[in-house]
Amino acid sequence: MGELACLRHRGASVRSPLKLEDERLSALGYTDELTYAPDLPIGRASMTWIRNRPEGLVYRDAEKSHDGLTLFCSVTGKHATLLNPEGEVVHRWHNSEGIQHAHMLENGHLLIQTGPFRHAEGRQNMGGNSGAMMELDWDSNVVWAYRNPAQHHAYERLENGHHLVLGWYPVPLDIVSKVQGGYEDPKADTDNPIMWGDVILEVNPSGREIKRWNSWEHFDTSLDVICPLENRKEWAHANALSTTPNGDWLVSFRNTSQVMLIDPESGDIKWRFGDATKDFPLALNHQHAATWLDNGNILIFDNGCHRQGPSFSRVVEINPETNKAEWSYQADVILAFHSFMCSGASRLPNGNTLITESATARLFEVTPEGETVWEWVSPFFFQSRFGRTPFVFRAYRYELDDPRFDGRVLDPSLHREVNQRIKDGDVPENYHGPGNERR
Repeated sequence: MGELACLRHRGASVRSPLKLEDERLSALGYTDELTYAPDLPIGRASMTWIRNRPEGLVYRDAEKSHDGLTLFCSVTGKHATLLNPEGEVVHRWHNSEGIQHAHMLENGHLLIQTGPFRHAEGRQNMGGNSGAMMELDWDSNVVWAYRNPAQHHAYERLENGHHLVLGWYPVPLDIVSKVQGGYEDPKADTDNPIMWGDVILEVNPSGREIKRWNSWEHFDTSLDVICPLENRKEWAHANALSTTPNGDWLVSFRNTSQVMLIDPESGDIKWRFGDATKDFPLALNHQHAATWLDNGNILIFDNGCHRQGPSFSRVVEINPETNKAEWSYQADVILAFHSFMCSGASRLPNGNTLITESATARLFEVTPEGETVWEWVSPFFFQSRFGRTPFVFRAYRYELDDPRFDGRVLDPSLHREVNQRIKDGDVPENYHGPGNERR
């Protein structure tokens, strides 16, 4: 792996040191080959490696972009942030236990997952682990909470008030021996080996378990094979969960590069897509954020890790009836769009697509033709197991006239300090806002 990459900046060639944490990434299976990019314009390459990283609003086409409010949070931060179309902060929520994923409920509250518990029975160092699911009102007050050290990544409130949530639980040893792929965890306790498997839980408002789906009871060990570059401490690593209009569960499994539709009554897998051993475009490679679209298709952020060839990311829309791609987006220069972790994509009312490139904390909107018409880069850096990082798990866009914002003050002048810091490129590490914001 090279030590320097040349990037074009303001008409001159600038050489930036690549400060990759190779050992940590390797231990997690994130070991991708570096591609050199001598002539890429600023803001279009992997922004972690650029000397002068753009922050805040990079570009907006007011005519072609969707006017809405964008919600996002930093994976290891304690705030969720709402942006107006001009990229200005207009509201922030705070939670002392962290906010690593957040989306809005129909009542205008925020449903979040917090950071992980310090002691989660061995799960605390697994990416996406969370200690609690919480409902916050507009003023960040906790009005409901569900605590479970097993929960991770994805969650959803159902119409009956129950919640779906992903959890990690030990796979029975007799099944572990049949699971194919992966490499043995060098830190594993050989006297008490554990392989974590995904479970879907339905819990009522009081937190009582109503239903449980154990993945290992339905997986096929000949099909659900762990990527050879992933640790066998975990089987499939689910990272997205939602309910389709007919009640099926739509689930993404990263380590096996599979997206599935599951019948919640029988538990049967009704449909699966993605096979890293097949050729593009049928292959998925450690994807995230499988999302059901109004047209019955499924939108997927395909991260492209461990791809058989150069690593690059794409967003692909799959027709589950034909298993064919009906739309996709990838950068003209593949290095310009790649996130080895998290990320997501959602279809907007005007037909554009909002994309979260998590590793670089870049949020951008593209037209059906692939033109970028809005772009915003998060300036918020926090410490994570990868070192100093700006990671954003996933962003969501809401209409300006959404009734959930009726009567709410969305005035950027009330957040003058943070907006000015973003404009000046002066947001310090671990920044939580001015002194009057709760820490």
